[in-house]
Amino acid sequence: NKVPVSMCLGICLPLTGTSVSTEEFLVFGPSEPIVAAPGGEAILPCSLFPVMSVENMEELRWFRSRFSEAVFVYRDQEEKKEEQLAEYSGRTWLVKDQFHQGKAAVRIRNVQVSDSGIYVCFFKRGLFYEEAILELRVAVMGSVPEVHIKGPEDGGVCVVCMTSGWHPKPQVQWRDSRGERLPASSENHIEDDEGLFSMKTTLVVRDSSLGNVTCSTFNPILGQEKAMAMFIPEPFFPQASPWMPAFAVSVTMMGLLVLGSCCLFRREHSSKLQLRQEWENLRREQEPFQKKKEAALKTTRSVTLDPDSAHANLAISQDRMSVTKKDTDMHLDGPFSVLGTEGISSGRHYWEVKIKNGYSSKWTLGVWREDVEKQGWYSECPKRGFWTVGRTSSGYWAYIDSGRASLSLRQVPQSVGVFVDYSEGDISFYNMSDMSHIFSFHEASFSGTLFPYFRLESGDVSMILSSEEFPVPISILPSLKESLCSQREGLTLGSRVVDSLPEEESQFLPLPSDTLPP
Repeated sequence: NKVPVSMCLGICLPLTGTSVSTEEFLVFGPSEPIVAAPGGEAILPCSLFPVMSVENMEELRWFRSRFSEAVFVYRDQEEKKEEQLAEYSGRTWLVKDQFHQGKAAVRIRNVQVSDSGIYVCFFKRGLFYEEAILELRVAVMGSVPEVHIKGPEDGGVCVVCMTSGWHPKPQVQWRDSRGERLPASSENHIEDDEGLFSMKTTLVVRDSSLGNVTCSTFNPILGQEKAMAMFIPEPFFPQASPWMPAFAVSVTMMGLLVLGSCCLFRREHSSKLQLRQEWENLRREQEPFQKKKEAALKTTRSVTLDPDSAHANLAISQDRMSVTKKDTDMHLDGPFSVLGTEGISSGRHYWEVKIKNGYSSKWTLGVWREDVEKQGWYSECPKRGFWTVGRTSSGYWAYIDSGRASLSLRQVPQSVGVFVDYSEGDISFYNMSDMSHIFSFHEASFSGTLFPYFRLESGDVSMILSSEEFPVPISILPSLKESLCSQREGLTLGSRVVDSLPEEESQFLPLPSDTLPP
């Protein structure tokens, strides 16, 4: 007597060359798991050996772990819906077009996560029956990870990665720019009613030289991943005072002096030699830093505004370091914009922009590509050579190809940091008022020279470009303290170009054909 596989803990597979009588047959299913996506279709095929018509079968049945848990039943040339599990009602049907080749299949539509698991196909003719095991795996790629900077934490910068809509539970990991894995600080997941997973993981970055960190989410069934990189500007890292090392050394030296005084009568001569050696070591330690600092100051360049690119209603100062609107009550359709003087065609670049009265004005800032068509109307979107964010009377926006994306800011941005990585195609914006990430354009296509772009549309808004030099080596971006202390009136562009670092108004703007973007 044969025992159904549903009553066994395992199954005995036939050996190659096994003889089968004319009254008997074998049933085979796919050797690999069947993979389907939620909402899609899955086909559960089985075939007979030797080949014979399935029409001669008395019963065909697909069931789950138990014989009574029927997914589909076909007996005496009819479907038996009354024996079917309720969750499969109306979602399954029999594929008969290959019956004469000894093949039959059940098609499941509107696949659900709960459909994952083991299935058994059961073929019966007379008193003889045979079974085969199939496995259905339901898998789906979720959303592209969203990465943002939370803020200072535990001596570093906390970066958060969130993604949703995955099945099964994905594998999430952090990597540095070299592809090496970074240990996560925390990881949490939530499974919704449909069996889809949402993930949240955090990473505390203490090494400011890492530059980019990448959050990767991997589906183990599909063997695919989605990833998102985030550049962390230097100002986001907690900055220690440059006087602290010298102060610590000074305190140490004072302690040595006191100790030497106490031992003056016993070891006066040896103490003097020791102190002299300590001071000599201190001087030697300071020499490399001073040389690097001097070299950095020599290579730092200032950025100025280009008067030739400015709209007629914009006033550029004589030193090209500030711009204001001549007539703040003027409301025209034309954009009041100006470009930076120096273009960007390689490397990494970072600058900061302060916004005076930005909360009550309409403005846009970002990057413009010089080969943009300068005729008729243009839109400030990536496919037209603009990567920008800005404010209108209805809120803050990022201008994307499909229109504009609303920005949820925790604090009004009085200062905005702009980072451009030309080789990686990354343009990111940061709210320097609360040290948070605003928006990023990833994998942008750069085919020409880029220029900083600023547009003042309405309101009493102005810009002031800072020409101050780096007080630290060029590998260090402006410090957080420096950024916060310099937040006074005006829209300030911290003009620091770093070459050595690894709707109530229309989105379309008129542009005269014989000028640069005004």
